[in-house]
Amino acid sequence: MEPKRITELAKLKAFTHPLRIDLYRLLHLRGEATASQLADEVDQAVSLVSYHLRKLHEHGFIEEAPKRAKDGRERWWRVSSEQGFTFLGRDFDDTPEGVAAMAGVTRELLATRSAQYLNFLDQQAGWGKEWTRAAFTSEYLPRLTAAELQELADEVSALAQRFVERGKAADEAGDTEGRQAVALHMYGFPFRP
Repeated sequence: MEPKRITELAKLKAFTHPLRIDLYRLLHLRGEATASQLADEVDQAVSLVSYHLRKLHEHGFIEEAPKRAKDGRERWWRVSSEQGFTFLGRDFDDTPEGVAAMAGVTRELLATRSAQYLNFLDQQAGWGKEWTRAAFTSEYLPRLTAAELQELADEVSALAQRFVERGKAADEAGDTEGRQAVALHMYGFPFRP
């Protein structure tokens, strides 16, 4: 199943805020949570977290999970699509505002991903050799056409999706022993040496 593709500028802009990115990521990993639980994890006020959750909800990134609520005061949230979402520069490159929004979201994602990797580097001694030996960072410098770069992106995405589905199936079967959330960050872009 493919991730949902964002093509609306307002929706893309709504995801630019770093706290919204963190909250979305946490909900994706946790499954369901309340604003209070998330506020504790991100060390922010519940009112601020609630505001950003409402914005994510307004743009369809998350939805309420009412079955978890014990009373009318407690709102539980979950991501709207288990497959996540994607956005492509070509959907926003026809206006300066679209290009700027795309750059803003991408920069914010890069900043949060970099912080996540730096956190792993700082804490890797606590993960044990099995995990530190399995972790990787790679750089390849192929000479490709734009079409070949797109083909590479499609193949890497399909490979990663197979592992996402494998992990999901294992979780559903109760096979959670030894499983951890894994961040896979890869970038492919042209550059001039």
